[in-house]
Amino acid sequence: MTRMPVTSHMAVSIGYSQPAGVLEIEFRSGEVWQYHNVPEWIYAEMLKGPVGKIFQERVKGKFLEFKVEPV
Repeated sequence: MTRMPVTSHMAVSIGYSQPAGVLEIEFRSGEVWQYHNVPEWIYAEMLKGPVGKIFQERVKGKFLEFKVEPV
């Protein structure tokens, strides 16, 4: 998935895949997580920022999440 760089203390980049509604976040720790069935408007909001605040309020704990293991 292609991710866009973001200015954030929490994340390096974020990406989104339609139609599955998968939001992918690369955190500053180097970990990459995917959140499933996320509405596209949340991704659009995150691109505008602030990424961390939107993540905490609208994503964390609200969607099915998976850690992406490095290949």
